[in-house]
Amino acid sequence: MAAAEPEPTEAAAEPAEAGAAAAAGEGAVAKDASGDGSEDGPTRLRSQRQQGGSNRSKGRGGRRPGAVSEQTRWAINESPPKRMLISAGTKRTQVAVLEQRTLVEHFVTRKEDESIVGNIYLGRVQNVLPGMEAAFVDIGQGRNGVLYAGEVDYPTDTDDLEQDGELPRIEKTLKPGQTVLVQVTKDAMGTKGARLTQHLSLAGRFCVLAPGGGMLGISRKLAEEERARLRAILSELVPAGFGVILRTAAEGATREQLEVDVARLTRIWEKVSEKAQSAQPLEPVYEEPGLVMRVVRDVLGPEYQELVIDDVELAEQVRDYLSDVAPDLAGRVSVHADDQPIFDTYEATVQVRRALEKKVWLPSGGYLIVEKTEAMWVIDVNTGKFVGEDNLEETVLRNNLEAADEIARQLRLRDMGGIIVIDFVDMLAPANRDEVLKRFKRELARDKTKSRVMDISRLGLVQMTRKNVSHGLTETFTTTCERCEGRGAAIVDVFD
Repeated sequence: MAAAEPEPTEAAAEPAEAGAAAAAGEGAVAKDASGDGSEDGPTRLRSQRQQGGSNRSKGRGGRRPGAVSEQTRWAINESPPKRMLISAGTKRTQVAVLEQRTLVEHFVTRKEDESIVGNIYLGRVQNVLPGMEAAFVDIGQGRNGVLYAGEVDYPTDTDDLEQDGELPRIEKTLKPGQTVLVQVTKDAMGTKGARLTQHLSLAGRFCVLAPGGGMLGISRKLAEEERARLRAILSELVPAGFGVILRTAAEGATREQLEVDVARLTRIWEKVSEKAQSAQPLEPVYEEPGLVMRVVRDVLGPEYQELVIDDVELAEQVRDYLSDVAPDLAGRVSVHADDQPIFDTYEATVQVRRALEKKVWLPSGGYLIVEKTEAMWVIDVNTGKFVGEDNLEETVLRNNLEAADEIARQLRLRDMGGIIVIDFVDMLAPANRDEVLKRFKRELARDKTKSRVMDISRLGLVQMTRKNVSHGLTETFTTTCERCEGRGAAIVDVFD
């Protein structure tokens, strides 16, 4: 099951906190560290083949070491004080992240649709589609998952390579009825099945362990001096036959803390490997922790002043976990004792409701219209009631800067994923357009979910992609209207 041990390579890695995301499936994060989350499997495979090697031999998700971007460093240094709220309800569990009193992230899970991202299954190949460079794999979840060619763990034996040195085609590696060990990287959404990979990984508080890999990765969000310190420690801790990525949470971690984290993940992998040998097809061999522990593990950091939980037993579980992995944070856990619901006390409920509306007001009187279509999210910026004081260009610039701040927040709060198009109010001065785009990218640096922003187009549109890691706020708290079937308008009788 384990591949031949490649020579370890050191690479700069994006932080493992992939989003709401981050919290929505950290176990499989090592595969997505270098992309924007929008590429399909065949595209990744073509890129991989052009490089003349497999993901595993070159390290997964690695990038060349580089300086931390200006936007990223600003986001780290200027991050406002945060508070995390956890509400353990009978129907659903919700987690809210507040920057001062402003809701910026929201995670929710219901018992009937809990995320399976990060889970590892012994699946069975149902069929292979060469034209799609993909295979459909039954993992016992009612709907087949999709395994793209770029996520297949190809044999490293040179006898299996094509004559031109490229990797074999997927239909030569996978056959219907074959059992494969796969990990879920993305939950099923709509009509699409779960996304799968054979490049397995296990996430801890400080590290992501990649069995069979050889990459030594360190989050690019850390300063170069800290990365150098961690690199020296990491080179001595990585067990043979494994790759390790150090996450942003590893900043300031001691050698002992990192050693404990790596050892714990290695023990978990040994159990997973042992269970995989005796498991029946479609049986899970590893399951990620529930929502609360995932969020605490992946999101909670020293910038959080308080973690408030409305359930005494759950608070004790979280406190015990933090006592082991982050003792300095354990004392920040408290129990919500007020008779009023925790989300109401901190004014989070009203902010969640506002995030479900199409119109979002800006401080000076402008507003956004946020809509989702089948193909993409569309955000329209309007000046509304804002008339300014000096001239039209200055009015539009100020309105667009406010919009840039709010859009970055809405992306995180609503957990928008896929293609996103933003129509800012037209500006004449190129310097103003550049200022708005720079401001937007700076605010977006607070977002742990991977995204990619294009330059403003000739039509004045900003196009971007953001990794789709969950169903999002709208899908979680709304249902399709039975009368209009989601159109937002009733069709009149044209023959009246």
